[in-house]
Amino acid sequence: GGAVQDLHIERTLERGLVGNIYAGKVVRVLPGMQSAFIDIGLERAAFLHAADVQLTGDNPRHNAAPGVVVTPPPIERLVFEGQTLTVQVIKDPIGTKGARLSTQISIAGRLLVFLPQDDHIGISQKIGSPELREQLRTRMKVLAQVPEGSGPTGGFILRTNAEEATDAELADDIAYLRKTWKAVRERSFKSPPGTLLHQDLNLVERVLRDLAHEATQAIRIDSKLQYDALKAFGEAYTPTSVDKLACDHFAPPV
Repeated sequence: GGAVQDLHIERTLERGLVGNIYAGKVVRVLPGMQSAFIDIGLERAAFLHAADVQLTGDNPRHNAAPGVVVTPPPIERLVFEGQTLTVQVIKDPIGTKGARLSTQISIAGRLLVFLPQDDHIGISQKIGSPELREQLRTRMKVLAQVPEGSGPTGGFILRTNAEEATDAELADDIAYLRKTWKAVRERSFKSPPGTLLHQDLNLVERVLRDLAHEATQAIRIDSKLQYDALKAFGEAYTPTSVDKLACDHFAPPV
């Protein structure tokens, strides 16, 4: 009825680093602390603990019995000085401490969280019904399948808002997340250490990914720069939403 329903504000300087994925380089291994310092291009080297290193092969952390704590191998057996790693920030820098990192990558979508180095299907603990949890897991196993010989499929965690999602909505999120990871991987192969490989979507992009749906009539933007950026993002990742974009207050090209 002409009244504002929601107002979302994002300030770039307040976004933080958590979720960012970088090409990092091991600059020092500290066996006594079971950790390593990683150069990711920031003012201070970041911190990687042995417990946050993704283990290759079957992950004993997932196969362990409930309540059993799995001790990771020594840090000196996991990384070495000069090694390049793809790492993700899991805790922002505080005071004199650098950012805390993990090599266990996760990328959040609207309905799902993608675990490219994993292969299991997880369900949000807030989805309490055992029957519904099993139904969702069964559906995801089918939707996440890829043809044989296509390489690792990756694992997924269903977020709480996926509880009532359709197969089409889940499939769209799977495709978006896999495409995002593919772009991260390609950049990691040709980027020097210290390069930012991936950053969580900004507010404008999240509008297109999370809020636009079939009933959305239009998304009006008063910045030509933002319009062009969002149109490019939508064409690459959410093509069904691009035709909803409209830009005001700029002269059309001559």
